[in-house]
Amino acid sequence: MEGQARIFGTDGVRGVANVHPMTVEMALAIGQGVAAVFRRGKAKHKVIIGKDTRLSGYMFENALVAGICSMGGDALLMGPMPTPAIAFLTRSMRADAGIVISASHNPYEDNGIKIFARDGYKLPDETETLIENYALCAASCRAPEQAPEAGKVGRARRIDDAAGRYIVFAKRTFPDELTLDGLRIVIDCANGATYRVAPAVFAELGADVILSGVEPDGRNINAQCGALHPENTAALVLQHEADLGLAFDGDGDRLIMVDEKGQVVDGDQIMAVCADYLMDQGVLNHATVVATVMSNLGLELCLRERGVRMLRTKVGDRYVVEAMRQGGYNLGGEQSGHILFLDHNTTGDGIVSALQVLAIMVRTGKRLSELAAVMTRLPQVLINVPVRQRTPIAQIPGLVAAIKTQEERLGQTGRLLVRYSGTEAKLRIMVEAADVDLMNEAAEELRLVVVAELGA
Repeated sequence: MEGQARIFGTDGVRGVANVHPMTVEMALAIGQGVAAVFRRGKAKHKVIIGKDTRLSGYMFENALVAGICSMGGDALLMGPMPTPAIAFLTRSMRADAGIVISASHNPYEDNGIKIFARDGYKLPDETETLIENYALCAASCRAPEQAPEAGKVGRARRIDDAAGRYIVFAKRTFPDELTLDGLRIVIDCANGATYRVAPAVFAELGADVILSGVEPDGRNINAQCGALHPENTAALVLQHEADLGLAFDGDGDRLIMVDEKGQVVDGDQIMAVCADYLMDQGVLNHATVVATVMSNLGLELCLRERGVRMLRTKVGDRYVVEAMRQGGYNLGGEQSGHILFLDHNTTGDGIVSALQVLAIMVRTGKRLSELAAVMTRLPQVLINVPVRQRTPIAQIPGLVAAIKTQEERLGQTGRLLVRYSGTEAKLRIMVEAADVDLMNEAAEELRLVVVAELGA
């Protein structure tokens, strides 16, 4: 609706529960919008709904069901399930769309709604706009002529074997001839959506699992645990003398690993390990890995040494997926732990990512610390500078000149990125360099220019 703020961001709708746009009324309207946009003539359409373990998930689930059924759609309820499981189930069950109720790595007070198309990929902008326009209208002036008569409203039912279906799918991405027998693995599920399925996957493949973050209470999702706090996983790995640790985030699409020495292995290192192996096997499509502008320069240098091109995108896994699909690439991801293996799933999948690394460990006989040593992470500094306005950087001559000067100083052994935050009135300065003193000097000089030009 013209004049109204948009509700969809870079990854669906997200915000504090019971505060616009994450209200029950808006969730109902989004459910109606999804059902209306994905309607297929007179055919009975079905929409899958999954959620993480947040307290507010119950009310949003019921609101979405009401919206979908009121427009003649059937709602299939999966209960608490990882985001990538909903992407898989949407494809597998030939649903018209899949909805995930989750705010990913955010605290429990937040929640969100993200939507998958029937092919299991996140929606393109134009489809989101159609749903958004319908939802904004429905929330204030619903068009009754589009609603079906009483005898044609939809039904809702729970899919009791949803977890089992996904567990089987995930296990099939691990080579049949291999086993995890003899491996002791710490698994931290962040009290989130993987708390049931992840332990089952790794135990059924033969691992001795030590569990953490598997007692969700609606409020403890991501709370000092999981991928945001891998130090907890590291402590457990050392305590139990485990072979490695796996830390997932609240909705299960991120993975951060910990080696047997208690050292954190982030998304960049996971991509380096997998790219090196896939390249050696001749199955890394077009010898290319897709990452974002935030990935460490050390990853780029590592890949370059192995004849692998690194293609950078804007921050956000949806941009990584778009570039991968356009170029036919099969490996990409983010430093934060969103790793995309498009040969296996259509979105980041923490469990599947872990299985790919474990397969490499088993086949090569190497420990995770040995594999991760393929990449040397360059020192990095990130400074957030509050700004009074978001003037386009290209329109600030003093800052443009300062950036050029520092880029010349850094040369081929360093990198910098200056960009506005997508959610706060801040400008972010990121500098990487092999020389720590040079890195800090460059960052500080840029900070002073930003304060002078834009400081709040």
